[in-house]
Amino acid sequence: MTALRIAPAFTMGSRRSARLIERNLYVYKHGWMILLSGFFEPLFYLLGIGFGLGALIGTIPGPDGQLISYQLFIAPALLASAAMNGAINESTFNFYFKLNYNKTFTSILSTPLSPGDVALGELGWALIRGGLYAVGFMGVMVVLGLFISPWVILAIPAALLVGFAFGAVGMAATSFMRSWQDFDLVQLVVLPMFLFSGTFYPIDAYPEALQLFVRITPLYQGVDLIRSLTIGAISPILLVHVV
Repeated sequence: MTALRIAPAFTMGSRRSARLIERNLYVYKHGWMILLSGFFEPLFYLLGIGFGLGALIGTIPGPDGQLISYQLFIAPALLASAAMNGAINESTFNFYFKLNYNKTFTSILSTPLSPGDVALGELGWALIRGGLYAVGFMGVMVVLGLFISPWVILAIPAALLVGFAFGAVGMAATSFMRSWQDFDLVQLVVLPMFLFSGTFYPIDAYPEALQLFVRITPLYQGVDLIRSLTIGAISPILLVHVV
């Protein structure tokens, strides 16, 4: 009976995990520029490629085949990428530092918090960081008018889902890392997904075999989900993306 009472708190965490989020808020209270810096990367891509290169490209087919501006095509993809990058950075690099060098979790585990609380709290903070980037970038999209459907309101929950998925995988992968060199493997996975998941051009440009491979990558699911919501291309395939 005692084991049954302990196991859920260990595996799933408890309300005490919110203390980890509170701790991170205090830590970043005087380092908010670090958080803000992650917002500018997708913004620079949008301004440099979306409006610079987009002036030469003009229109491009959207998820439902309708022609949309190039800026409208890449903005939702950059929103998904922003959520991914925010969650990945927090759940890999920062998590690894606190786990192996700063010994943050060694101190935390001397309190009533369990390993499940730590995992849930850190994942929650990674989701918050990715969400901040998503909300900020969505504000830019709204100001620039880069949406044509009221379904765009669901793009933020979709971005949070993307951040949650990548944050969880990033945290799991970090627990197996042995040195800082292993972070090269993270970039080896994240960077190709960012470049080739339909972010900057339709995947129809690829051979059919490569298209199938791209379609099963996790970032493509998020990109196509948010892009479809932004332009109002609602179909049952969106449920597949969510799953």
